[in-house]
Amino acid sequence: MDGVPEPHTGWTFLTNHARVLAAIADDHNARIRDIAAHCRLTERAVQKIIADLEQDGYLSHTREGRSNAYEIDPSKVLRHPAESGLAVASLLSLLARDEADRANSLGGEGRHHATS
Repeated sequence: MDGVPEPHTGWTFLTNHARVLAAIADDHNARIRDIAAHCRLTERAVQKIIADLEQDGYLSHTREGRSNAYEIDPSKVLRHPAESGLAVASLLSLLARDEADRANSLGGEGRHHATS
Protein backbone atom coordinates (compact mmCIF):
# COMPACT_ATOMS: atom_id res chain seq x y z
CA MET A 1 0.00 0.00 0.00
CA ASP A 2 2.96 2.28 -0.55
CA GLY A 3 1.89 5.74 -1.70
CA VAL A 4 -1.60 5.51 -0.21
CA PRO A 5 -1.99 8.04 2.61
CA GLU A 6 -3.30 6.88 5.97
CA PRO A 7 -6.92 7.94 6.42
CA HIS A 8 -7.58 10.65 8.97
CA THR A 9 -10.51 10.48 11.34
CA GLY A 10 -11.92 13.38 13.28
CA TRP A 11 -11.99 17.05 12.51
CA THR A 12 -9.13 19.34 11.56
CA PHE A 13 -8.57 23.08 11.56
CA LEU A 14 -7.71 23.32 7.87
CA THR A 15 -9.45 22.20 4.72
CA ASN A 16 -7.63 20.10 2.16
CA HIS A 17 -7.84 23.08 -0.21
CA ALA A 18 -5.89 25.20 2.29
CA ARG A 19 -3.31 22.44 2.76
CA VAL A 20 -2.76 22.06 -0.99
CA LEU A 21 -2.49 25.82 -1.48
CA ALA A 22 0.06 26.06 1.35
CA ALA A 23 2.09 23.19 -0.12
CA ILE A 24 2.16 24.97 -3.47
CA ALA A 25 3.14 28.23 -1.76
CA ASP A 26 6.10 26.35 -0.25
CA ASP A 27 7.15 25.00 -3.66
CA HIS A 28 5.64 26.48 -6.83
CA ASN A 29 7.14 23.64 -8.86
CA ALA A 30 5.93 20.79 -6.64
CA ARG A 31 4.70 17.66 -8.37
CA ILE A 32 1.17 16.46 -7.65
CA ARG A 33 2.71 13.30 -6.19
CA ASP A 34 4.74 15.37 -3.72
CA ILE A 35 1.81 17.61 -2.80
CA ALA A 36 -0.33 14.52 -2.19
CA ALA A 37 2.31 12.95 0.06
CA HIS A 38 2.83 16.19 1.98
CA CYS A 39 -0.91 16.71 2.50
CA ARG A 40 -1.64 13.00 3.07
CA LEU A 41 -4.12 12.95 0.20
CA THR A 42 -4.43 10.87 -2.94
CA GLU A 43 -3.03 12.26 -6.17
CA ARG A 44 -6.56 12.26 -7.61
CA ALA A 45 -7.82 14.37 -4.70
CA VAL A 46 -4.99 16.87 -5.23
CA GLN A 47 -5.76 17.07 -8.95
CA LYS A 48 -9.41 17.87 -8.12
CA ILE A 49 -8.43 20.49 -5.55
CA ILE A 50 -6.01 22.15 -7.98
CA ALA A 51 -8.77 22.20 -10.62
CA ASP A 52 -11.13 23.85 -8.08
CA LEU A 53 -8.53 26.47 -7.15
CA GLU A 54 -7.77 27.22 -10.81
CA GLN A 55 -11.44 27.42 -11.76
CA ASP A 56 -12.06 30.07 -9.11
CA GLY A 57 -8.90 32.04 -9.94
CA TYR A 58 -6.85 31.32 -6.82
CA LEU A 59 -4.22 29.41 -8.76
CA SER A 60 -2.87 29.13 -12.29
CA HIS A 61 -0.16 27.03 -13.85
CA THR A 62 2.18 27.06 -16.79
CA ARG A 63 3.75 24.00 -18.30
CA GLU A 64 7.55 23.91 -18.02
CA GLY A 65 8.80 20.85 -19.85
CA ARG A 66 7.28 17.86 -18.13
CA SER A 67 6.28 19.72 -15.00
CA ASN A 68 4.02 22.57 -13.92
CA ALA A 69 4.90 25.89 -12.33
CA TYR A 70 2.06 27.20 -10.20
CA GLU A 71 1.22 30.81 -9.46
CA ILE A 72 -1.05 31.84 -6.62
CA ASP A 73 -3.08 35.05 -6.77
CA PRO A 74 -2.37 36.45 -3.29
CA SER A 75 -5.01 39.17 -3.64
CA LYS A 76 -7.94 36.76 -4.04
CA VAL A 77 -10.33 36.99 -1.12
CA LEU A 78 -11.23 33.89 0.89
CA ARG A 79 -14.60 32.39 0.05
CA HIS A 80 -16.39 32.06 3.40
CA PRO A 81 -18.43 35.09 4.55
CA ALA A 82 -16.77 34.92 7.98
CA GLU A 83 -13.43 35.69 6.29
CA SER A 84 -14.89 38.42 4.11
CA GLY A 85 -12.12 40.76 3.00
CA LEU A 86 -9.29 38.46 4.11
CA ALA A 87 -6.88 37.77 1.24
CA VAL A 88 -5.19 34.48 0.42
CA ALA A 89 -1.85 36.15 1.22
CA SER A 90 -2.93 36.50 4.87
CA LEU A 91 -3.79 32.82 5.12
CA LEU A 92 -0.59 31.73 3.40
CA SER A 93 1.54 33.93 5.65
CA LEU A 94 0.39 31.70 8.50
CA LEU A 95 0.65 28.38 6.65
CA ALA A 96 3.53 28.55 4.21
CA ARG A 97 6.94 27.82 5.66
CA ASP A 98 10.08 29.45 4.42
CA GLU A 99 13.35 27.56 4.15
CA ALA A 100 14.56 28.57 7.62
CA ASP A 101 11.36 27.32 9.28
CA ARG A 102 11.57 24.07 7.31
CA ALA A 103 15.18 23.50 8.37
CA ASN A 104 14.30 24.16 12.01
CA SER A 105 11.29 21.84 12.01
CA LEU A 106 13.25 19.07 10.31
CA GLY A 107 16.00 19.43 12.87
CA GLY A 108 13.52 19.27 15.75
CA GLU A 109 14.32 22.81 16.83
CA GLY A 110 12.17 25.92 17.04
CA ARG A 111 8.64 24.57 17.18
CA HIS A 112 6.01 26.95 15.85
CA HIS A 113 3.96 28.61 18.56
CA ALA A 114 1.52 31.46 18.80
CA THR A 115 2.79 34.90 19.69
CA SER A 116 0.82 37.79 21.07
